[in-house]
Amino acid sequence: MKKNIIFYFTDQQRSDTCGCFGQPLDITPNLDALASEGVKFDNAFTPQPVCGPCRSIFQTGKYATDTGCYKNGVPLPDNVKTLANYIEEAGYETAYIGKWHLAGNNDENDFRDYTFKGIPPEKRGGYSGFWRASDVLENTSHGYDGYVFDENEEKREFKGYRVDGINDFALEFLENRDENRPFFLTVSHIEPHHQNDRDRYEGPKGSKEKFANFILPKDLEALGGNAEKEYPDYLGQVNSIDKNLGKIIEKLKEKGLYENTVVIFASDHGSHFLTRNKDEHLNGYDDYKRTCHDSALKVPLVISGGDFTGGVEVNDIVSTESLPKTILAIAGIDVKDAMIGENLLDVVKKKNPNRQNFAFAQISESRVGRCVRTPDYLYSVYAPGLDGFEYPASDSYSDDFLYDMKKDPYQLRNVVKDAEYSEIKKQLRKLLADKIEEAEGFRPEISD
Repeated sequence: MKKNIIFYFTDQQRSDTCGCFGQPLDITPNLDALASEGVKFDNAFTPQPVCGPCRSIFQTGKYATDTGCYKNGVPLPDNVKTLANYIEEAGYETAYIGKWHLAGNNDENDFRDYTFKGIPPEKRGGYSGFWRASDVLENTSHGYDGYVFDENEEKREFKGYRVDGINDFALEFLENRDENRPFFLTVSHIEPHHQNDRDRYEGPKGSKEKFANFILPKDLEALGGNAEKEYPDYLGQVNSIDKNLGKIIEKLKEKGLYENTVVIFASDHGSHFLTRNKDEHLNGYDDYKRTCHDSALKVPLVISGGDFTGGVEVNDIVSTESLPKTILAIAGIDVKDAMIGENLLDVVKKKNPNRQNFAFAQISESRVGRCVRTPDYLYSVYAPGLDGFEYPASDSYSDDFLYDMKKDPYQLRNVVKDAEYSEIKKQLRKLLADKIEEAEGFRPEISD
């Protein structure tokens, strides 16, 4: 029997908001329970810390520079076989709910048009089933109240807190799905992303009081930003997501589906709360992400169900670029080299003794940048003078950051110019150049 699959992912969520990844407050009891039954990946990193580009990777299994979706406001290309295409071919019923962010095109001035109309079928990345989505969810809703569009491009309003409203659509699908087919359900929350037009994190009412005794992560405590003000609402958003994840699990159990369902929980990227990208290398725009630092790159990742069982803790570095390939593997589909990344079950089972233990990311919008994150170091480069919105890549880069994770786990001291790290930097530079060549088809020059 084919496994049902739920991809439940959030927007701009740091991994350290979750109890299973070190959060001291009781914010995520349902996710923590999933982690205790399944597999938690303690060192999961995003390949692109911007909403649209990361989502393009989730849907295509290809780097954002490959599809052209290297910045926000670029629709998925029509000629790429997507996750939805593959899984529907395998007989799965699909449902997509929440934030899409892959339909409108800024250059054609139609990005915001999708605020007032539904996304047409040809812009949905191959999903032909249940659809309750908005291209830019923060334009069709706030923390409370809003609307999405259904598969017939009809407006569907919701009242109350947004996480509850989006989750209720997922419960609607589970209640009315085709019981003769396996399903692939994606729930794409915008929380805990800030509300763009209000420039604040909008938690459920009472969050400031409920989470007033928060403990800031060490990087935010040291660097300032606006976390002192915003963190209680940020945690309130995460707590609401977890409560609604619990509702999904309850519904699965009620319907007798839980034992045959794999649940994947992840986020597109984290948040640095205005603490990074303040140096002279900024050449574009930033607020909470768009950086190589762990605050933006490191994300929660838990997979529970099927072969992902036993309360396993994986310390290897993994990239969420592997999620499309992993999802399809769970569905019994081997795409081989048609998608980047790896089947994460192979990491859990330690099937590849020669596996390279690092993550690679492409940075855009704030700068044209690239980085590698190993267990001991973070090394990042940028392209001087190139606007991160205008250029997807460069044939030459210069040093940006180097952090020694053993001595400096919160990435507070950039040692990229320190002579004692010259040999380490040389090794990391080669590793990064090798990876860029593999991912992008050319080998750049990297200089001091």
